[in-house]
Amino acid sequence: MIQLRTYVFIDSLQPQLAVYLGTVSQGFLPVPGDACLWIEVSPGMAVHRLTDVALKATRVHLGQQVVERAYGSMVLHHRDQSDVLEGGNAVLRSLGTEENARQKCRVAWSETIRSISPDHAVLINRQDRRGSMIRPGQSMFILETEPAGYSVYAANEAEKAADITLIDVRAVGAYGRLTLAGREADIDAAAHAAVRAVEDLSGV
Repeated sequence: MIQLRTYVFIDSLQPQLAVYLGTVSQGFLPVPGDACLWIEVSPGMAVHRLTDVALKATRVHLGQQVVERAYGSMVLHHRDQSDVLEGGNAVLRSLGTEENARQKCRVAWSETIRSISPDHAVLINRQDRRGSMIRPGQSMFILETEPAGYSVYAANEAEKAADITLIDVRAVGAYGRLTLAGREADIDAAAHAAVRAVEDLSGV
């Protein structure tokens, strides 16, 4: 029995997120403007079969694949949205299910910290080396999602909504984490967009 944990379509990868995904990608690198589909299933080994289905059905590129015992995830992307959507439909047909059968996103934690201290900023920058750096005095928004993959969707919608800096996105494992920095008003707008985006997604 394969459980569809995350299934989320991103119509156009925003510049910071696309570049960030490139730093962790083990496959074909995405570029800004690509359409993207993030799929996570349980158990993890099932992701190999589903990856095979999507790649043989369309022209999509495999950006990343993570296989753990409990969860497996794959990231498909292509310049043509229709290819990405059809790749996802092929996966859904293989599973005998539909998009709305995915696990509904739960916001496990969200918080804004305003005017971050220098010591705190230095520590965050030492821990999160793949994204940009946070500067003392900026506001910081942190979000934790379950399942993990929805944090990527939240990051993309936040970047669409406001002029923020992407610090970190962790989208594999039991929980996903997103960290953003920026001016207070921009962070408030980005936080609202990120939380609203994942809470509005259908699921069970």
